[in-house]
Amino acid sequence: MATIDGLPSLRDVINAHDLVAKRQLGQNFLLDLNLTAKIARLAGDIAGADVLEVGPGPGGLTRGLLVEGARHVVAVEKDPRCIAALNEIAAAYPGRLTVIEGDAMEVDLTGRLTAPVRIAANLPYNVGTELLIRWLTPRVWPPFWDSMTLMFQREVALRITAKPGDEHYGRLAILCQWRTDAKIVMHLPPEAFTPAPKVHSAVVHLTRLPAPRFAADERILNRIVAAGFNQRRKMLRSSLKSIAPDIEAVLESVGIAPTARAEEISLERFCALARAVAERGA
Repeated sequence: MATIDGLPSLRDVINAHDLVAKRQLGQNFLLDLNLTAKIARLAGDIAGADVLEVGPGPGGLTRGLLVEGARHVVAVEKDPRCIAALNEIAAAYPGRLTVIEGDAMEVDLTGRLTAPVRIAANLPYNVGTELLIRWLTPRVWPPFWDSMTLMFQREVALRITAKPGDEHYGRLAILCQWRTDAKIVMHLPPEAFTPAPKVHSAVVHLTRLPAPRFAADERILNRIVAAGFNQRRKMLRSSLKSIAPDIEAVLESVGIAPTARAEEISLERFCALARAVAERGA
């Protein structure tokens, strides 16, 4: 069967290298090269960009990114069994694929990527959210990346894009939407993967903003959001009482009813509250 690039099918690659997916590594392989190519296209115009990929596995998305013209792909893979298969792809695309064996939570990418940089990955389910948060909370904004196109469990994708009043709305939505434009761009059923997970998946595209959407001190905003959603069924006058001694007055000063709950409050209002708290020296 013909493939998108003349290399063997992913099933042949898996059989040749004995790459049985490991649950402990959060592995669920997407073997349809047409789907991986579509995900690569959802990353936008990558022809003049470096692309960071985490957890490439047998290299399906890697091949899609290269076919779509990525200037250079840096693929970080923790599973040593996959390295030989990825090196075969690198040989087919001289100078355009760098394979790094290691844990993405620990690998130093300094000097490995040249702007503009995009991140595209079918993230291992067991570290996906933690990696996302790391990429969203650098010491200096804007970060090293321009956009991220990432696959998550559907529930995580819904948490990223949720709006006030939605059952999925919470800290992750606030964090993502404060600094990026985030939208779900693709849904995938369990049977698209090998082995099939017990959950549906979705691809989220996040485009960084040049500055946070609304002015706010990050430390204070995080304190408020954490306190509010850690006790999300409580009224804000109760859940935020540790933030400021006169929290009811502060809430009212920015147009928030003290009896409201965190899940009802927009990002803009949370940021206004953070500014008001900062003005009081909290």
